[in-house]
Amino acid sequence: MEDLPEALVTEIIKKITRTCDLNSLSLVSKQLYKTEGNQRVAIRVGSGLCTATEALTSLCVRFPNLRKVEIDYSGWIPGHGNQLDSKGLFEFSSHCSSLIDLTLSFCSYIDDSGLGCLAYCKTLVSLRLISAPQITSVGLFSVAVGCPSLSALHLIDCEKIDSVEWLEYLGRNGSLEELVVKNCEGINHHDLLMFGSGWMKLQKFEFEKKRGRFDLLPCGDVFDSTYDAHMTDIYDFCCESLKDLRLARIKTWPEIGLRVLLGKCKALENLSLEYVLALNDNDIVALSRSCSNLKSISLGLNLQRYSSDVSYCETRTSFTDNSLYALALNCRMLQIVDLKFTGCAADWPSEIGFTQKGFVVLIQSCPIRVLVLNTANFLDDEGMKALSSSPHLETLELIFCPAVTDAGMCFIAHTPCLSNLTLRLCHEVTDVGMAELGRACKLESLVIEYCGEVSLKGVEGVAKSVHYSENCSAALSKKIGLGGGC
Repeated sequence: MEDLPEALVTEIIKKITRTCDLNSLSLVSKQLYKTEGNQRVAIRVGSGLCTATEALTSLCVRFPNLRKVEIDYSGWIPGHGNQLDSKGLFEFSSHCSSLIDLTLSFCSYIDDSGLGCLAYCKTLVSLRLISAPQITSVGLFSVAVGCPSLSALHLIDCEKIDSVEWLEYLGRNGSLEELVVKNCEGINHHDLLMFGSGWMKLQKFEFEKKRGRFDLLPCGDVFDSTYDAHMTDIYDFCCESLKDLRLARIKTWPEIGLRVLLGKCKALENLSLEYVLALNDNDIVALSRSCSNLKSISLGLNLQRYSSDVSYCETRTSFTDNSLYALALNCRMLQIVDLKFTGCAADWPSEIGFTQKGFVVLIQSCPIRVLVLNTANFLDDEGMKALSSSPHLETLELIFCPAVTDAGMCFIAHTPCLSNLTLRLCHEVTDVGMAELGRACKLESLVIEYCGEVSLKGVEGVAKSVHYSENCSAALSKKIGLGGGC
């Protein structure tokens, strides 16, 4: 190995991706130790750094060309040793001149003075702060001013960040293309409109408030189902570069706030709305008219109270078939649809604003490849028959769809391109339905979880890859709102 040209050794090392293999390789010879150190561009460290500052500085000397660093203290306890503090972050930033991507997770001892040291990292492009309890808007403003190349900023569980001077500065002078704000109590969705001209450059935006009980329960307010927030444009900014938009657990009444984005995103490709209060069909209509390139939509809907008549109040989910018709008419590139309904009765008719008629219009108008339905009680075997004629459908996931039976399996077995099927909590499907799927011999993968009438023997040989479980996972039970388990 000592006689190999350095360029060849470098190419060999580039082919090795696992960290443990790289560590082993560096022990073979001095040449490999040096070359591998120069080639290492990413590391992830955490509680194992007993003397955090000295250890991280040594790593920066060992790997002088680091570009991506993740420091993660999740699960840390005092017995694990000292955490990296603000002084240590200064030492780190002064030795890591090539850094472009930094993630700080659960770093409890880094405050604004430490974060301000990142101004030395003039090449910093991406910064993620996850559970940073001492960071305030002061430290964030220092980063905004000192890191002119910053294009991606994630703020998650940062309780002390409140004022928006940093946001206004990034809007005027920054180059942000990606902004994610989750569970930051001091920042509300009206504050984010202060981003101003920065919206024009932004390509990805996520805003989520903390989970609350209103995810499951009807809201006490009554919203006007005919109100059109897009009739007059009261916010003077454009977001024509935005491709990915996610809004979760915010209230858009009586002030419009981020609701206005739904009518401004002409380049939007991926949309996720989860438990956004006070939206109505006019928001989806405005969206569909602007976003002909929409490829993916995910809706998490709970019960809300709507009325356009003072004498009558209707409790239902946010959107009706009018939204589905608008998407079917204007969004002809739609390929991924994920619909989740929370708090609605299992039987139909229920409080879900969509009907099977509107749903069928959507799937027959758009080239849907992936379809996920969670607690969609409007879907029955006739709907499955309509689904079976979808020429592009490849992946179907049904979670707690009580009206789907073995007859629906018989229909869906003949879907031209279907290769992946997942059934969870579909108790009206039995081994008879599995046999129908098996005879079609089309499925690449089949997932069956907590479908009480389907046996392990019944799924054998139905697909090339089969996953079967009599129980639903904790993650699934949380997703569908069942609490601790099934």
